[in-house]
Amino acid sequence: MTKFCLYFFFLAVPAVASAQKYTLTGVVIDSAARPLPSATVMLLQRIDSSLVVFQVSGAQGVFEMKNVSKGTYFVKVTYTGLMPVSRAVSLPDQPTVVDLGRFQMVTLTTQLEGVVVQGEINPVTVKRDTVEYNATAFKTKSNANVEDLLKKMPGIEVETDGTVKAQGEQVRRVMVDGREFFGRDPKIATRNLPADAIHKVQVFDKKSDQAVFSGIDDGQREKTINLELKEEKRKGAFGTLMAGAGTDDRWQGRLSLNRFRKNEQLSVLGMGNNINEQGFSFEDYFNFSGAASQLAGGRAGGGGSININVGGDAGGGIPLNTGGRQNGIVTNVAGGINFNKDLSKKTTLTSSYFYNHLDQDVIKSLSRINYLPGGLDYTFLQDSRQKSISDSHRANLTLEHKIDSANSVKWSASATYATSESRFASGSETYGVNDQLQNTSTRSTVSEGTSFNVTSNLLYRHRFAKKGRTFSTNVGLTISDTDSRGTLSSENEFFSGPVAEQRILQENTQANTNRSYSATLSYTEPLGGRKYLETNYTIRTNQNQVDRPVFDVSNGGRGLVDSLSNGFTSNYLYQRPGLNVRVNRPKYNLAVGAGYQITTLKGEVETQNARIDRTFQNLLPSARFNYDFTSTKHLRVDYETSLLEPTIQQLQPVINNTDPLNISLGNPELKPAYMHTGSLNYTSFDQARFVSFFAFLTAVYMKDAITYAQFIDNAFVRTTQPVNTDYSLVLNGNINFGFRVKKWNSRFNVGPNVRQDRSVNLLNNQENEIIQKTLGGTVRYNFTYKEIVILDLSATLSNQRTDYAFENQIDQEFFNKNYHAEVNINFLRNYAINPAFEYLVYDSRTNDFNQTIPLLNVSVSRFLLKNKAGELRLTAHNLLDRNLSVTQTANNNYLQQERMNNLGRYFMVSFIYALNKQLNPMAGGRRGARMIIRQ
Repeated sequence: MTKFCLYFFFLAVPAVASAQKYTLTGVVIDSAARPLPSATVMLLQRIDSSLVVFQVSGAQGVFEMKNVSKGTYFVKVTYTGLMPVSRAVSLPDQPTVVDLGRFQMVTLTTQLEGVVVQGEINPVTVKRDTVEYNATAFKTKSNANVEDLLKKMPGIEVETDGTVKAQGEQVRRVMVDGREFFGRDPKIATRNLPADAIHKVQVFDKKSDQAVFSGIDDGQREKTINLELKEEKRKGAFGTLMAGAGTDDRWQGRLSLNRFRKNEQLSVLGMGNNINEQGFSFEDYFNFSGAASQLAGGRAGGGGSININVGGDAGGGIPLNTGGRQNGIVTNVAGGINFNKDLSKKTTLTSSYFYNHLDQDVIKSLSRINYLPGGLDYTFLQDSRQKSISDSHRANLTLEHKIDSANSVKWSASATYATSESRFASGSETYGVNDQLQNTSTRSTVSEGTSFNVTSNLLYRHRFAKKGRTFSTNVGLTISDTDSRGTLSSENEFFSGPVAEQRILQENTQANTNRSYSATLSYTEPLGGRKYLETNYTIRTNQNQVDRPVFDVSNGGRGLVDSLSNGFTSNYLYQRPGLNVRVNRPKYNLAVGAGYQITTLKGEVETQNARIDRTFQNLLPSARFNYDFTSTKHLRVDYETSLLEPTIQQLQPVINNTDPLNISLGNPELKPAYMHTGSLNYTSFDQARFVSFFAFLTAVYMKDAITYAQFIDNAFVRTTQPVNTDYSLVLNGNINFGFRVKKWNSRFNVGPNVRQDRSVNLLNNQENEIIQKTLGGTVRYNFTYKEIVILDLSATLSNQRTDYAFENQIDQEFFNKNYHAEVNINFLRNYAINPAFEYLVYDSRTNDFNQTIPLLNVSVSRFLLKNKAGELRLTAHNLLDRNLSVTQTANNNYLQQERMNNLGRYFMVSFIYALNKQLNPMAGGRRGARMIIRQ
């Protein structure tokens, strides 16, 4: 299939090129004869007014349309608030450049009753750094959500777990009418808002508050989607109510109620099910549970960045599977409220509260091949079960007040409180050369805990009378408290020498406190000629205290184990002055800067009477360059440096024996890793033909990279410790090419990607170079015929090969494949059928592992009530009854496969009620301006 799509790709390019005959140029001006940029210029067939091509006028009002075939056309120019202008065009016999002259537009002053628009719909418009999609141009099935809508839009991809990517980059936030929606989790918006409420989808790189205020881009960006609502949705209420019941006691319920007004937004969400569906991301869940501690990291200005790693798996990093199938059996109950309001002309409020309950039961079977120098490989087999329950609360509040035209303040605060409990039990075996049994282990742990986190930031901004001269200061506070307690019971037997037994019965408690205080000052000065100078200074202190006593209770007593207990205090102090120079031009902008960071770490391991006193000093340069070839073709080149500081956990010389066969130990001699990151991003978009091309290349070079040294003893007990190595290098490339074939009602998308990682692995005191290469990509096809048939096909492939420098070591390779097909057919006016088939393949040439998982879901719907407001749906889930999921991963010195339990076959009857017409006073008829456009 991949070969076919690539063949089609290379076949389609010359076919498009062969029609290049004419170039049409012109200029758009306003009523005062001034150039009018960002006007939409459309070329329409005279015979039926169908759209041929359209462009956006440039900064001087000039437009250019290439590759136009001979014929007779209308040229139509539109601009918000101005009267459209149309002109008939007949192209000459010979290919040439045709100058259409000037198109003068005047203000639209007359309003007519009603709205009737005949002709084309502008599907996509590019406004410099924003790609804007007209949602009405993309057809979705009834009662679809925003996630279904985004899947139809060129340049936007939605992964099976709901992660949204735009132009190859992950979308970090989704806003509604320019406001935050339930904090920063994109999936709450994309999975809970109905598609038919959206008028436009805007994709852009959101700049920092400081950059928006000063007008000087500091390089801080987040890929962002803004959902612009239809006008009638802002004047009433809308939402969805759904309830379902199925076999095997399966159930599902969901409520989404939204009321949006000009100066107010109110949303109430509620959901619950035991069918593994979630309306939010795992990243948001970690924020709820306090697993991602609020260390004072992030950007500090002045060139480069500070990155603080808040942990990591000492065993080499086994990733959490957040792919197409949720691991285990999950019961989820969640709900919240989002309220935004303009309290006055100068003051705005943004607030939300969200509660979540998760109950997860995971049964796992793991097989891991561990590679050692000299070909002395060993195999680790484990069966385990884990039951986890968590409850979390999260609240966000932002107040922004404009004191006057020159001064403003913005206060943001968030708080999370979570409780969790977990029970884990496992049995494992380790086999050495010739499949000789080396050790066995049974282990059970019980843990429970609470976490509380509060963050607060106050930003003050002042704009001086001289344009471009600004001053701002940002003061931040973070408070984090975590308390937990747990027990460990383990029985281990070792057979590599004389048979030995080990029994462990321990209890532990842990209290972590974190206090972080920070302040940043920034001043910008215009230098003339659209050049600016920015100076900044950041100071931050991060204070931590850890108290973790471990007690041996195996003999009925309660004795403190000094070697495992941990009492630790630390204080990170960061200071960094910085300087940036920026040059802005109509076609490009350039920023060059540097910061000088001084980091001081003082810590004390009270249980071992050991002290840590380290100071790091580094120069952190950066450079950013943006160039606009046209309004739809952009180039961005970035270079920055940053420090990856060792974490407190990595620095503590304390043994962690939670898994007695896999022990971890800190290293107080760690140095921070110095990172160089370079990236190139080219985007091109032909709005009329739906042809998009995005190319991304990233390189990360890390000096003194932090990795984990591993020592495996004769009993095959593994001890890991973080150490610095010479360097590591990561190269990552991604290309995305999308186009449509209008006469086939089809759209194709091809997105190959390649990645190479070079790292050093330390095994039993031997350094070995490891090179990991990944080649893969995604091919997608969409066919849409009116509102009758919607067909989606896709294939995602990933081939990974790891080359080891070990003597006598065979390199490993595995191949993961995901094929997906889905069709939605509407028939007999009020019926729809929606089959979806997914085929997952996991292959490994290293150990002849092969696992296939076919998944088939089919639903049949009957639409009821007026305007199809009701839907009765019968769904057959997992008809082939494959109740497992698989992950296959490779790391520095191992290859592993995991099989986990999952939902099997079940049937469910659901009723969905669209609360749109009933709650919206504007829904009964059309009101307002009426514009009739006839060609």
